[in-house]
Amino acid sequence: MTPRLDIAVHFDLICPWCFIGKRHLDTALARFGQARPEVAIDLRWVAHELLPDTPPEGLPYQAFYERRLGGPADVAARRAQVQAAAHSAGISFAFDRITSMPNTRLAHRLLTESASTGTTGALIERLFTAWFIEGQDIGDPAVLARLTTAPADDRTGDELRQHVVLAARPTMTGVPHFVFNDHVAVSGAQPPEVLLDRMLWTTRTQSVASAAR
Repeated sequence: MTPRLDIAVHFDLICPWCFIGKRHLDTALARFGQARPEVAIDLRWVAHELLPDTPPEGLPYQAFYERRLGGPADVAARRAQVQAAAHSAGISFAFDRITSMPNTRLAHRLLTESASTGTTGALIERLFTAWFIEGQDIGDPAVLARLTTAPADDRTGDELRQHVVLAARPTMTGVPHFVFNDHVAVSGAQPPEVLLDRMLWTTRTQSVASAAR
């Protein structure tokens, strides 16, 4: 029997830590594939709406964060923290380009349709890039229509399957959150080394348990 690793990634597209976490997961998956090429991976992206009451037209981005964090200085401090963490993931956030805090419901629904075309991972990356780096409004249906032309994933078939499901309410408030084989969990935008360690540990314990049967 082919060994398997099921990975559930809880995320929202408006979360910068989730973008960082995705990049770290990409790195960990590449390293895992080199270490355990015989393992088939099922990667399930669980989409949460952190701000489900955001109107369809979105909210003014800067004003939203100033109210949420306390003022311009607080927003600048938080962004500097995120920017520093993003460096290791090869990301440079362009917060100054973002004008609207989007409602992500339509984007999440779009992602649920991507498994059949093999574009799930690439489309998630494209949506994160469009908003956080290019400042595009990913709550705008016209913008989403243009972004559906994302290229296919580099890894397809039995080696790595990806799909997106919509989370049932109540929504999880702490994302990104990674769950391996339904029982090993890691929270936050952890470095690739941490994710890889959990992936290897999970598959090792699965192999030991299977051999003991």
